[in-house]
Amino acid sequence: MGGNVQTQQQEEQENITKNCLPNGVPTNPILTPHKMGKFNLSHRVALAPLTRMRSYNNIPQPHGALYYSQRATKGGFLISEATVISESARGYPNTPGIWSKEQVEAWKPIVDAVHAKGGIFFCQIWHVGRVSTYDYQPNRQAPVSSTSKQLTPQILPDGTEAVYSPPRRLSTDEIPQVVNEFRLAARNAMEAGFDGVEIHGAHGYLIDQFMKDEVNDRTDEYGGSLENRCRFALEVVEAVANEIGADRVGIKLSPYASYLDSGDSNPTALGVYVAESLNKYGILYCNMVEPRMQLLEESFEVAESLVPMRKAFNGTFIAAGGYNKEDGNKAVAENRADLVAYGRLFLANPDLPKRFELDASLNKHDRNTYYIPDPVVGYTDYPFLENTA
Repeated sequence: MGGNVQTQQQEEQENITKNCLPNGVPTNPILTPHKMGKFNLSHRVALAPLTRMRSYNNIPQPHGALYYSQRATKGGFLISEATVISESARGYPNTPGIWSKEQVEAWKPIVDAVHAKGGIFFCQIWHVGRVSTYDYQPNRQAPVSSTSKQLTPQILPDGTEAVYSPPRRLSTDEIPQVVNEFRLAARNAMEAGFDGVEIHGAHGYLIDQFMKDEVNDRTDEYGGSLENRCRFALEVVEAVANEIGADRVGIKLSPYASYLDSGDSNPTALGVYVAESLNKYGILYCNMVEPRMQLLEESFEVAESLVPMRKAFNGTFIAAGGYNKEDGNKAVAENRADLVAYGRLFLANPDLPKRFELDASLNKHDRNTYYIPDPVVGYTDYPFLENTA
């Protein structure tokens, strides 16, 4: 497999080089095609998974069809907002689920709207673990995690303080049940019409709570060594790949991020180990958050890079975190990433690939409307280029 991947990467690099100005600088490498497994992408500007909190009572809503289809292009790649795999996996208001028949049916017209524009659409499947409270849990039970350590209170984007309930450490024999919830969510996503799923293994949520040594204090086969701490993540990958096919599975990872009390003492070793381990399952892609994004909305100057993980992983490699057009082009031109996932820029500019192509100005994102429940404001009302002329 590695040889074929290498050949494909070499061919794509040659295409990027051909698409150059006389001085050898590529015009827009990020707008060149990429073959991601069976999916022929027309460009490399991916929609990052973005929580928007507009799925009332965990049911995807009709306004979601407009929001996602606005950002869809023929051969463009979109990743859905984080989508909850079970009732006990919740930790935020109005986030969509994929555990019930009603939710699956509600997703179908949204997925159809993206496909009608020729887009490729993956569902990000998610369990928050300890980032929750009794209020979100069935029968007000304790949230589950790798640990019984309570998450410290966090300041939310609106300036309020979130206080989390003490979690219950999953017993060793309960872990397969959670793995199975991910498997069933992947099956449901396929029934809803999605082209595949992205397993959310980042940002301090359940899978990350197992991988990171700041959180994981277990003494069974899921704690201690790097191999043990990554066991749960890889069991989820294996179960999901067996259920829907490895060629429809991606994973999101953030080895360097430390928010939600989820740092690691050796993030590079963690990232490389997971990237290498994923090759055994032959999954489609790895979506990894840049080291500079140690906090959710702030970018830092750092010495580390994702290059070791890029080299270790055989599939399509997606880089995310604080990218603009210029450094997205640079990442692709230098073969540090196959795709770049854009969050805030894509949120505020539904026609982002077109704006990149025309070197047009960009709408500014409004942080105040990221998570409000309004079905239009800050959601589907960001103007397209033709509306701003």
